[in-house]
Amino acid sequence: QVQVAESGGGLVQAGGSLRLSCAASGRTFLSAAMGWFRQAPGKQRELVAAISRSIEDRTYYADSVKGRFTISRDNAQKIVYLQMNTLKPEDTAVYYCHEVVRASGTIIPTKTAWGQGTQVTVSS
Repeated sequence: QVQVAESGGGLVQAGGSLRLSCAASGRTFLSAAMGWFRQAPGKQRELVAAISRSIEDRTYYADSVKGRFTISRDNAQKIVYLQMNTLKPEDTAVYYCHEVVRASGTIIPTKTAWGQGTQVTVSS
């Protein structure tokens, strides 16, 4: 299992940037695919971006963030980053990092405990 702690959120104006960090622990990190999710008030949690395990080199982005967000991982430090540029008010949400797996062609979170997340607020 991979345990995580998210950080880097904050208040930013539209058009600004933030970089989220996810400090991971656990022996299985190198073999784990990781994803960033977000949940806005009154909405379901959604997958924003995902990155394959360290031996591979694949990423996934939701259409709403393609071209603006970049996910990356530092395997030596066990950190997963989410660089967010050109932020929009609709990006406002609590952002969570979590291990993911692919099931029937869909990327889903593993059934492990979620971290506390980090709040991102984008003002217009």
